[in-house]
Amino acid sequence: MKENIVIIPTYKEKENIEKIIRYVFKLPVVFHILIIDDNSPDGTADIVKKLMQEFPDKLHMIERPGKLGLGTAYITGFKWSLEQGYQYIFEMDADFSHNPDDLVNLYEACKNGADMSIGSRYISGINVVNWPLKRVLMSYFASFYVRIITGMNVHDSTAGFVCYSRRVLANIDLDDIRMKGYGFQIEMKFTTWKYKYKIKEVPIIFIDRQEGTSKMSGGIFSEALFGVLKMKWQSFYKKYNQKLSA
Repeated sequence: MKENIVIIPTYKEKENIEKIIRYVFKLPVVFHILIIDDNSPDGTADIVKKLMQEFPDKLHMIERPGKLGLGTAYITGFKWSLEQGYQYIFEMDADFSHNPDDLVNLYEACKNGADMSIGSRYISGINVVNWPLKRVLMSYFASFYVRIITGMNVHDSTAGFVCYSRRVLANIDLDDIRMKGYGFQIEMKFTTWKYKYKIKEVPIIFIDRQEGTSKMSGGIFSEALFGVLKMKWQSFYKKYNQKLSA
């Protein structure tokens, strides 16, 4: 079986995509990459296609017809990665807000017993660079709110820098994950926690993108905040039973 695949959703990332791909491929641990591109009008997919000729066995891409949401991009990537037999499946942004070097730390956490490892901005204080104070506070208190509502002891529940072991994603009914934006990140962590898988937060420093444009919006956070209440309520009527193997 193959070991590591990094899923990177893209929309208008021509400034960053080649740099992030080459950086990941130079890391001391071998990672493959799956790009999920939502019909970027700036030629992001064309850049990836050229690089696929250079890295035919390590770089893959799924093109979608338009912007269908962060959550559905990752679900598409998860299903593809499971079909291909990968053991550790990662989420990461294309814009270098996540330091690719930290992929190795997330990998080591899962290799050493965690079922999910999270690149956490808040496990050791507030480690965010270049964000306006309002946005930092909104993100930090969103995670605090999630802890209060769910009882889940995760300090950075909206984090998008994550490693899953194969058995976690094989166990979860991915078609039952409903939230599409940053609420998706919360729902995946909550579901993993409800299945009683081991979650480890790995401290990172998050640096806001230097190139390209942010995809964050108030509506995304509204979905997350209101969706958490619905998610918690629905969890009372669900059974979370681990399969013996995946």
